[in-house]
Amino acid sequence: MGKVIVLPETTKNPITLIGMRAGVCWGGDIQDQEKNCKRGMDCIVANHGRTMEYVNVEMVLDGYSARVIREWYTHIGGAPTRLQSSTRYINYQDGFDYIIPHGMKGNTAALEEYTKAIKNIQESLKKLEELGVAREDSAMLLPLGMATKIVDKRNLRNLVDMSRQRMCARAYWEYRALFGDICDVLRHYSEEWAWIVDNLFMPKCDVIGKCTEKKSCGRHQKEHTE
Repeated sequence: MGKVIVLPETTKNPITLIGMRAGVCWGGDIQDQEKNCKRGMDCIVANHGRTMEYVNVEMVLDGYSARVIREWYTHIGGAPTRLQSSTRYINYQDGFDYIIPHGMKGNTAALEEYTKAIKNIQESLKKLEELGVAREDSAMLLPLGMATKIVDKRNLRNLVDMSRQRMCARAYWEYRALFGDICDVLRHYSEEWAWIVDNLFMPKCDVIGKCTEKKSCGRHQKEHTE
């Protein structure tokens, strides 16, 4: 699977920062870090989501498929931004890494067909390069299963909202794995992040106590509608 790298610009103590920013508007003592942390926790418990937008999260997501990164881009709340590996300047003619879907790993014939298709694309990219075709044109052949790399910037509120959808058992499997990797690295980034991951990142059914999906996984009782 891929790899998540938390960049040093990521807020080290997010709960304390939340309390410090709130303290400015509340006339509180923002020099006392313990008070800031307590105030930040109060904001989170009271569901004052806007305060979470001050927490900066910057990461490198490396080795995930172009397909899942396309889905990653759909979470645009809170003014996130990102840069992705170029298909115009990077030389892919010597091959590229790619993701093998779980459903094919136990199916020898399917896996053989899948890898054959990937290799055919790689060979075609080489031939097109030899024929003088510009990389920005030959890149149209690159599949969604190709591994890619992005530099991502967003805030805590956006990640919490993302967890509601992407930690759901019915979410796309690679996205669930990607979000799990993010949880793992942030959990080890600081003690405050560990608390946030374990207490704020969860599927929406855990938040509201029932399932709102048309097809439930059974984790919670399905919401009844008239």
